[in-house]
Amino acid sequence: MTPNTPKSTSEMMKAILGNVSNLVRDEADLARTEIAESANKAGASIAAMGIALVLAITGLNVFAATLVALVVQAGVPAQWAPAVVGAGFLVIALIIFITAKSSLKNIGFVPTRAARNVKRDAAAIKEPFHDK
Repeated sequence: MTPNTPKSTSEMMKAILGNVSNLVRDEADLARTEIAESANKAGASIAAMGIALVLAITGLNVFAATLVALVVQAGVPAQWAPAVVGAGFLVIALIIFITAKSSLKNIGFVPTRAARNVKRDAAAIKEPFHDK
């Protein structure tokens, strides 16, 4: 066929279906890529939460006795010194945990680029039919 020869309806339908099939496949690939990126970010945030927990426990074990002694030396009754030190470590751990949790919430697991592209593609497909 030459470039100016009109195509048959079946040839045009095959071409359209092939293009739509490629478009859907490409959008699915984009969605998978976006989800994988989000999962990697989520993994990093969860790892940060785990590190925060390990640091909090280690900190409590290593420095608790020394800090309790310092608090007692500062004038706090011996029965309250461990509670003061423990509360301080828990506040630090809570701050780290909340920061990591906030980062996890901000990631977003919805493949927004793929959704935006699908809407754009659907509009482009509909456009020739609305020009009448």
